[in-house]
Amino acid sequence: MSTETTTSVELLAQISSNSKVAHNKRESGDYISVSIGSPSEPIALSGNDGIKLAAGAETAFHHRIPLVIHLNSTGAPPDSGIEALYGWGSAAKQLTRCSGVIPTIICVHQAAVAGSALLLGLVDFVIMVKDSFTYVSGPRMVQEFTGVPVDQEALGGSGKHAQTSGVASFVASDSDSAIELIDELLSLIPQNSASLPIHVSSSDPTDRDLNGIEGIIPQSATGSYDVRDILKEVFDDGLLTEIRKEWATNLVTSFATLGGHPVGVVANQPQSLAGTLNIAASQKGARFVSFCDAFNIPIITFVDTPGFQPGKDLEWRGMIRHGAQLAFAYAQATVPRICVTLRKSYGGAYIVMDSKYMGNDLSISWPSAEIAVMGAKGAVEILHRKANEDERSILEEEYENRLLNPYMAAERGSVDIVITPAETRRKVFAALQPLLTKREKLQKRLHANTPL
Repeated sequence: MSTETTTSVELLAQISSNSKVAHNKRESGDYISVSIGSPSEPIALSGNDGIKLAAGAETAFHHRIPLVIHLNSTGAPPDSGIEALYGWGSAAKQLTRCSGVIPTIICVHQAAVAGSALLLGLVDFVIMVKDSFTYVSGPRMVQEFTGVPVDQEALGGSGKHAQTSGVASFVASDSDSAIELIDELLSLIPQNSASLPIHVSSSDPTDRDLNGIEGIIPQSATGSYDVRDILKEVFDDGLLTEIRKEWATNLVTSFATLGGHPVGVVANQPQSLAGTLNIAASQKGARFVSFCDAFNIPIITFVDTPGFQPGKDLEWRGMIRHGAQLAFAYAQATVPRICVTLRKSYGGAYIVMDSKYMGNDLSISWPSAEIAVMGAKGAVEILHRKANEDERSILEEEYENRLLNPYMAAERGSVDIVITPAETRRKVFAALQPLLTKREKLQKRLHANTPL
């Protein structure tokens, strides 16, 4: 938790009394805060409030410092006409301009409804206070259109946006906790795209062995475990700032520090859907990787996945497009990237989880890792369909011994180094140190055509 003192200077007071813009000064870095609406009661906001938000975003962009928005709005007054729409449109344009240049955070204390709700999709992180809600179309409109009654919480409560939609990056128990969370985020991310993350003080030795860590993973290839137990062993003081913890739980995305250096962590979660990748996990990972790359935060990926989750519904909803989002994000990332394969890495999921051929800087593997097109059982079923049960058992063992090991992958250049689990923290830290000065330029272009 941050203990820094913050001093604030109000800006643009003349535009609207319903909103407030302030330049906040802290020892670790300044930021612009914009408070839209009353903190105690959401109100309908005019176009001027949208214009003030746009002006606050423009100020943050000009100074190249983070933007924090406290939003409490029931939408535009019905009698405001086009003027309100102009204001919120201006705000959306300025937030888009800020994307990838300065970090942006929105905190919904009570409500964000209609046009103002769309702004949540334009920022880097969304914090929702527990009892808050947000939606584009309210319960009355939903019932009129669909005939199905629904209340505010079921439609757009913080729980729904944390677990189902993925809109909420965090859910805070109250407004004070939300402020603390904002401070924590600001301490881990840089001021802008041209800055580096601030080194965080830690007394956790970087050369300590992780004795007993190999016991976290079950002997069985299909056994479940919580990958967070491994991450807490690897990173400083066991601290993780997890993003979208309750959404797409088959993938963990988190900030952490290693030797005091802030890093982004992406890890398959075998405890949920066996660690397979689906649409939500691909979107979650792609968004996080893209943010880290935009703001010079090294990415460390931990792999244990049997592949993409199969299913007709997933294919129809665009598994190909969304899986490509994750591949696209890693492929264009220029920050330091280290990949650690813990147990399984099969097929297309191997490719998109920052494989060597996606351009990572170092590919590390535990001795127990299995890197192949698929597992032994699936391979034998395809290659030896007519084999009986006893024959299949022998063939599976032969397949495992011949192909399912990291040394075969190392021979072909897919793995750079095989380490013992106990060495993971110090080996990853040693690899990270020379990479911190890495600079890579992509071909100049207007923008990439990101798969959507």
